[in-house]
Formats: sequence, structure tokens, C-alpha cells
Amino acid sequence: MSNGASPGRLTKNQRQHRITKLLEAQAVTSQGQLVALLADQGVEATQTTVSRDLEDLGAVKVRLPGGDTAYALPELPAHQIAPEDHLRRVLGEWVVEVAHSGNMVVLRTPPGSAHVVGSALDRSGLDAVIGTVAGDDTVLVIVDEEVGGRTMAARLSDVAGIGSAAANDSTRNGPGSQAKEGTEHG
Repeated sequence: MSNGASPGRLTKNQRQHRITKLLEAQAVTSQGQLVALLADQGVEATQTTVSRDLEDLGAVKVRLPGGDTAYALPELPAHQIAPEDHLRRVLGEWVVEVAHSGNMVVLRTPPGSAHVVGSALDRSGLDAVIGTVAGDDTVLVIVDEEVGGRTMAARLSDVAGIGSAAANDSTRNGPGSQAKEGTEHG
């Protein structure tokens, strides 16, 4: 959050922001080149880390005029459906709590990472997900009424690898649990 201070080791979000800017500014043809470009900015990152960042960002290789390929980010998230293993990885890494009410699911994340989860859900292609709204540490998932929040909360909890904890918190206690959540969360 400092303006132009020595970057060194950035948080994941800060590093991914830098990667996004680099991909938008120039043709990046390899992960090794991206590591070098980050190093030129004083950012320490390994090729393994950059590979994970590119996957999290939804970067794809596109063919350039002349036949070379370069990494690019889709302009509209709907243009790329994220594979389920990407969704599993993002939810497993970032979702710490799941709750539901009616046809809504609330996903809690560490501060500053809700947008990553929201973007992954938006690109997931899950038919029952109508849309998401991401704040700083909370993602609101609007679910088709026929599927309902309870079912989607259980599914997302399972994908995130916190199925039993989420079931205890938001699905096993039945309708009384929902009323209590509605009262407590307004």
C-alpha cells in the first residue's frame, strides 16, 4: 500500500495485479519472461508461483500475428469457462466460511480476496449461479430459486473442501438455523 516503495515480496493480490498490468502492456510469451519482467520491477517470484498466478487470473495463451503465442486475460469473464479444478483450487484456498439464506449463499474469505472467488464463480459455468457480488471479504452468490441456497451452499462447501464445517454451520440445523442467521445478519 505504499506508493512506489521497494516491492520485494508482494502479497499474492499485489503480485497478480502487477502480472495483469504486464500482460496488458506487452506480449509475454513465457512464464520465464514474466518472472524476468517482475524481477525488473523488483518483484521476487518463482516460475511455479507465476504459473499458479496465471491460472488464478484465468490467463490463456493466444496466437499473435506471425504465429507466436502470448499470455492474455479474457476481456469478459464469460468468454472463458474456468475448469472445475480451477474453481476447486480457488475456493479451497480462499473460502473460509459458507452460509445461506433462501436463494443466496454467502462466502467469507480473508480480507481483500473476495473478488478472486467471485471471478472464479462467474467463470465456473455453474448453471444455478445467477450472479455474484464481491466485497472485500464477502461474496454474495445469488442462486436459482429451484436449486436454492441450501443446496448450493453444500455444493460450494464440498468444492472448497470444508463440507463438514459448512454443513454444521449452515445446512444441518434446518429451517431454524436459517431464521437465526437472518436475524443475526439482518
